[in-house]
Amino acid sequence: MTTGATVWLTGLPSAGKTTIARELAGRLRAEGRRVEVLDGDEIREFLSAGLGFSREDRHTNVQRIGFVAELLARNGVLALVPVIAPYADSRDAVRKRHEKNGTTYLEVHVAAPVEVCSARDVKGLYAKQAAGELTGLTGVDDPYEEPVAPDLRIESQHQTVQESAASVYALLSERGLV
Repeated sequence: MTTGATVWLTGLPSAGKTTIARELAGRLRAEGRRVEVLDGDEIREFLSAGLGFSREDRHTNVQRIGFVAELLARNGVLALVPVIAPYADSRDAVRKRHEKNGTTYLEVHVAAPVEVCSARDVKGLYAKQAAGELTGLTGVDDPYEEPVAPDLRIESQHQTVQESAASVYALLSERGLV
């Protein structure tokens, strides 16, 4: 059986998490690897519908995603998880669940500054927040607790998507997962 793992890509909205995950997933699939991308927006729609954006709801959402990721990883799938997951304690709980079950959890901080994310603004969130139409935007008027010691930190504003995905691939290779 192939070894599964969870690669949790955390960062601000529009930092490049999903774009990097999808690029990496394409490369891994081309190599015949079993891989799933658990996109935060899709999970919110299908698995966490009805949850809001309070600290408690965000924690619940992250735990649900972490459960699914760990389940996939335990069964030989590389789970790529591009999710903001703004709170360190929520991410730590997911890491501990993986450790308890003997599955690998790698944390990748996609560390684009808020100014870069705002300029990318792929969903229009920063514009809505600036216009007063949205509150609770992570990294602007809601906290984002940066990982203190991620397995990898990517400054996506200084790399192409392909270079960022290659950095994550190199981490997987170093850990014997590809």
